[in-house]
Amino acid sequence: MNCIIVDDEPLARDLLEDFTLKVPFLKLKAVCKNGFEAVEVLQKEKIDLIFLDIQMPDLSGLQLVESLSIKPQVIFTTAYHDYAVEGFELDATDYLVKPFTFERFLKAANKAFHIYHVKNTGMESLKLNDDNVSKDILFVKEGTSTVRINLNEVLYMEGLKDYIKIFTTGKTFLTLMSLKKMERKLPKDIFIRVHRSYIVSIPKIDSIERNRIIINDNWIPIGDYYKEEFFKRLENFGG
Repeated sequence: MNCIIVDDEPLARDLLEDFTLKVPFLKLKAVCKNGFEAVEVLQKEKIDLIFLDIQMPDLSGLQLVESLSIKPQVIFTTAYHDYAVEGFELDATDYLVKPFTFERFLKAANKAFHIYHVKNTGMESLKLNDDNVSKDILFVKEGTSTVRINLNEVLYMEGLKDYIKIFTTGKTFLTLMSLKKMERKLPKDIFIRVHRSYIVSIPKIDSIERNRIIINDNWIPIGDYYKEEFFKRLENFGG
């Protein structure tokens, strides 16, 4: 996503730039000191997202958005709560109140990426209040946040009653969903249920010993009910 930062405060610009550069799917095109600089960039570049301060001299963030005929997504960044209503009336994607953490920034960025992804792929079935997957990306709710997981980083999943632990190459996620529901959503050419409590990524399997799968030094049991289908899928995998 092409994005710009618009803020009249140097420290705020520096912090936003640092946060933005840490997010792989954000491509920072410009850092602007005021709304007029932003207008110039918007006339020359295709911008998908603006991180926009509200209180700026001469041209406020709200006035800037109202002046645009083609509106990118906007995440307002401000020290004041008072403008939240006006911000969302302009269809703002999110509203960050300074000072905010990188975690809160990332939550807003993920929300913007989700909207961008749906718009550009036509995948209307992806809704932020659901747990969803596409061929390459998984969106799940973790606590009050919606987080993005790359499916090619998923090692395996473990069902814990009403929750699922998703083990990836980087970290572990916990989401409220049944394993059965997750199984229906995952790409069947990559993922397979091997036990009433486990789904594994076939490409991530290191080895199999008797009735146990080894993935990244973790031992995952193969249930009797799933054994025949599992070994059949292994024989045909990649063919």
